Amino acid sequence: MAATIRTERLILRPLRASDAGPISLHASDARVARMTTSIPHPFPPGTAEAYIEGTLSGRRAEQVWAIDATPDEGEELVGVIGFKPAKVEIGYWVGAPYWNAGYATEAVIAVAAHLLDACGLERLTASVFADNAASAAVLAKAGFHETGAAEAFSVARDAVVATRLFARESADRPMPLEPGVTAR
Repeated sequence: MAATIRTERLILRPLRASDAGPISLHASDARVARMTTSIPHPFPPGTAEAYIEGTLSGRRAEQVWAIDATPDEGEELVGVIGFKPAKVEIGYWVGAPYWNAGYATEAVIAVAAHLLDACGLERLTASVFADNAASAAVLAKAGFHETGAAEAFSVARDAVVATRLFARESADRPMPLEPGVTAR
């Protein structure tokens, strides 16, 4: 299970059953789903519950954190960020009502710091669809650099989409940490 990571405005915590409603609400937004590889649109009933159960049971081969904005007087779940150890890759999404609030950047910085420092990883990767400039900007602000291009299938688009590849090396110091980032 993923460690709880705290920042000035966020708690990045393991998912819980009560996150199913907010996940379904935000993931069912076509604007969110179309910028991911794996969120279907329309979002089928029971999908959020199955995702949470798979994560909590350990059947999913990734660490997943809820992006909880309650320290900032926000919602308990504004998005999700995950880490796939086999690909050494992070991925994330934030619900459309919370775009441009800095939550994605703060979450990516905190999770990258945790994985590179506390977990001793040497390199992290991430990818975004070429038409998702906002997520590319998040990665750049978090110290990632563009490494190339590829293509990836988007379930919501039912199409192969041009993709930008990014990486963050542990040697790329200093990590742009926010004050008060801690992992527990």
